[in-house]
Amino acid sequence: MDLQGKFYYFLLPMHIIWNEDKAGALQYVDTSNDRPSYSEYGDGPEAIPGTSDVFDEKVELPNDIKVEYFECVEEADNSSSVTLFDSQEEKAEEGESQSVEVDRHNLNSSKDLCIRGCDGGKSFQCPYCDMKSNLKSQVVRHLNTHTRQQQFQCDICEKKFARKSNLNDHMRTHTGEKPFQCEICDRKFATKSHLSYHMKTHTGEKPFQCHICTSKFTLKGSLNSHMRTHTGEKPFQCEICDKKFTQKASLNDHMRTHTGEKPFQCLTCEKKFTQKVTLNYHMRTHTGEKPFQCKICDKKFTQKYRFSDHMRIHTGEKPFQCDICDREFATKSRFSYHMTTHTGEKPFKCHICTSKFTLKTSLSDHMRTHTGEKPFQCDICVKKFTRKSSLNYHMRTHTGGKPFLCGICERKFTRNGQLNAHMRTHTGE
Repeated sequence: MDLQGKFYYFLLPMHIIWNEDKAGALQYVDTSNDRPSYSEYGDGPEAIPGTSDVFDEKVELPNDIKVEYFECVEEADNSSSVTLFDSQEEKAEEGESQSVEVDRHNLNSSKDLCIRGCDGGKSFQCPYCDMKSNLKSQVVRHLNTHTRQQQFQCDICEKKFARKSNLNDHMRTHTGEKPFQCEICDRKFATKSHLSYHMKTHTGEKPFQCHICTSKFTLKGSLNSHMRTHTGEKPFQCEICDKKFTQKASLNDHMRTHTGEKPFQCLTCEKKFTQKVTLNYHMRTHTGEKPFQCKICDKKFTQKYRFSDHMRIHTGEKPFQCDICDREFATKSRFSYHMTTHTGEKPFKCHICTSKFTLKTSLSDHMRTHTGEKPFQCDICVKKFTRKSSLNYHMRTHTGGKPFLCGICERKFTRNGQLNAHMRTHTGE
């Protein structure tokens, strides 16, 4: 909806919007014969019986929005509205901010608050974005993300929140407190919402289904994020480099590449990470846990995406295709690397010698040429290497493994580069 235009709330007759500071600016218009007006009770909404404590939520509206209030015509035969005096309209046009207090104590009544564009009076949409809900209370609460000031601040990291409950949840990231426990597996969580999400892993419940590809999800937010894979929408943009993302969490992770912030620290080796999921993966290097196992060759993996990539070795699936040369790839990382051969892009730069690289992992490997670090060690002969790939190659000198097979003559090789060189003997290239 265009924010330059009008947007409308439809309310019950007694759900009157009131502003203490501009009491004279609002006029109650009653077209029915059996409804009391303000004049019968005195001045102000607090004079109406039963309404003294309901006008407690304040929403700041932009200066360029004119506001009108109506009762939903689909819910009542007689219309009853609050209109603006000319003086108030003039003030709005001059740019003064309008403070509107919303009655949120009666949001579940039969005559629900609707936002223009509602479907039969039963669907509600945020006037600022595409958020929709069948529940009025959810839309009103969501409006606070656009309008309410973030007044609750963390004393430790100074992060701000619109609600005190959100601040309380955040504080547990500092204290480590996890008061919500699963009754089935005893796993504990910092927030009730995380526990609710976890419970679906036991029930297998996935109530949110994509109408395009029939994929199912446990959370509505996950479905919304998934839908952007179909639409190509990337609403979250970095203000520094203009890169766009489908999810806000991805944008937050990306921002740390600019700030250098690494808030997630390993308690064992004190190594720090930009993402919590990366820390979780790292912890498995200490525990030795490899929860993802291939049922065909029994190989195990610490990360699900590596397991998925591995499975395509067996299936031959190559879902990532280059739009320029139509070449196909089994993994997204190889596809991304290939695309740089067309663009020539090398976004990862060494701050010591200014060498540039197409992949972040290549930069990490390169940095060890400056530091002399060799973190990858052979368990058999204790030889150390700067790259994990070099360790993998070395291990084959002990095992005799030759995983790279020529599809023409079935000759085997220890390295992919050796196989590529061999293939030229067949192609004559």
